[in-house]
Formats: sequence, C-alpha cells, structure tokens
Amino acid sequence: MKLSSAFILALGAAGCNAFQPTAPVSRRSVALNSAGIADDTILAQIKRLIVSQDTPAVNSEFDATVQSKFPGAIPNNELESKVVDILDTKGYSPGNTLLATSLCCDELARKLEDDFVKIYGDNFSLGGLSGFPFAGNTGFGAMAAHIPDDGYCLIVYGPHVGVSQDGTVGKVERKGIELVDTCCGSAVAASNYLKGITEGGASISTNIQTFTDFQQGAVQELILPHGKRLTDAKDLMVELPYALFESQDMLMKAIVDAGASGTKKGLAMLGGIQINTGPDTPDYFHPLRFDYMNNSGEIVEDMLPRLTGE
Repeated sequence: MKLSSAFILALGAAGCNAFQPTAPVSRRSVALNSAGIADDTILAQIKRLIVSQDTPAVNSEFDATVQSKFPGAIPNNELESKVVDILDTKGYSPGNTLLATSLCCDELARKLEDDFVKIYGDNFSLGGLSGFPFAGNTGFGAMAAHIPDDGYCLIVYGPHVGVSQDGTVGKVERKGIELVDTCCGSAVAASNYLKGITEGGASISTNIQTFTDFQQGAVQELILPHGKRLTDAKDLMVELPYALFESQDMLMKAIVDAGASGTKKGLAMLGGIQINTGPDTPDYFHPLRFDYMNNSGEIVEDMLPRLTGE
C-alpha cells in the first residue's frame, strides 16, 4: 500500500512533537526488583504476580462466546504467564527489559499494558488511535536508545475491540457508565467512513492535514485498502480488527526494519488483537505474531506456536 505524502509528513511532525521535554511520570515502582535475586525465584515471583492480579475469573459461558467470535483468543493472565515463560528462555528479566507498546489511546487498552508494566517496568508508548504506531521512526529510535545495555525489548501492539456481555462485538460495558459503548470508537468511525465510500458514493477526502484530528484521518486512509474485504465480511465488527491489525503490522514492520540496528541484544514482537470486555469478565488477546528478532531485524524464531500450542 502506498502512503500519501501528506500522511508521511504528518507522521514525521507528530514524531518530532512527541518528544518535547515533559515532566517524568514513572510506573516502574510497581515492577519487580530483580537485584540480587536468582532467576528461578524471579520467574516464580512473576507468576505469582500475574495470578494474584485483580482480574475476574474466566466465565465458561462467556469464554465460549469470545471463542466463537475470535478463535484462539487467550485470557490476559494466561497470555502474560506464557509470554514470561517463553521470554525467560531468551534471557528476558524485569531488570534487563524495556517494554514498548503500540495500543489504542482508550483507557480499556491500558489493562494489558499495565499488567506487563507490573512485570517489566515502565513502558515506552509508540501508539495512538486504534493502536497504530504513530510515534513512527523517530519514536522507535528514541525507544531503542532506552533499552538497557546488553538488554532486550518487548513490543506489544495491535488494535482492540469490545465484546459486551450479550456477545455483541464492537460494544462493551464500561465501569460507571450505563450506556453500552462502542469499542473501538476510532475503528468504527473509520469503518463508517469507508462504508460511505464503498456503498454510499462518498468521495475519498483525506483530512490528515487537519492536525487537530490527523490521527483519525490517518486511520481512515490506512483502512482504505480493506474496503472490499470489509464490505463482503459476514460480521464486519469481527473482521474490522483483523483488517486493522494487518495495516498496523505492515507499518510496524517498516518501522522496525528501519530502526532495528539501534536495538541491543534482542527484540520480541507480540502483535494481535486486544479483546476488551465488561468489568465482570477478563480481557482477552488474540496473538497473531510473536517473533524474536536480532538487531539486524532478522527473525531468529517464530515463537507464536509456543504461545498458542499450535
């Protein structure tokens, strides 16, 4: 897919603005301190932390609903435990790992992010609306420079989608709000824009030059290649996050290819779809990519089969 020059210019401008000095905000205090602790003890502590997190238990009936819509989805706690196990074999630990995320701005997307923060410490945010890595090459370069010496990086990325208690995809209950809300709002808005073009005769109108809402304009442009696929989809709200993931994965690969030489010992890429649910059920993640790469951007191991058991 060819990106417009307007989009490229806007992305570059956003990258420059994103790194102006701001007051530091740290969440590393909640992560494990691995100084002087044996590796096996650290791993055991991490697993206890994951299990003890304040997360609703899996409801078998609701789990079946999620699996019927997103086969292969894994509850967050299970995902986190498996990821920690697999990365431990590569040498990852809380003390030598930088977490980076490219997830949607929506507060619901913070749950997965915060869970990994509790394990690995502060995260570097690369993402914006719908989870696209709007920090771009500049953001990735800054992130890579912050990886501990002789250390590792874990990047978690992808779009998100809601599943309400009655099984409706694209909707979700939010704490303290009576309305069952749209999730992801940015993705649905982009889908409606696309539908207006494919079914309503509307013209493509790129609004990336409008800097008060350039990210949404970019999301809409980046989804355009999936017009026929989404028009023909049996369930648009199920197909939409997969289409978004493919666009994000393509963009993330281009960014990593350009900046991998700035990373240190190893880079793990965990990409997929976040599935947000109501307050009484756990969130899920459908992993679609889990690669371990060297600092030349070469895939050393496809770890997805180890994560999914397939």
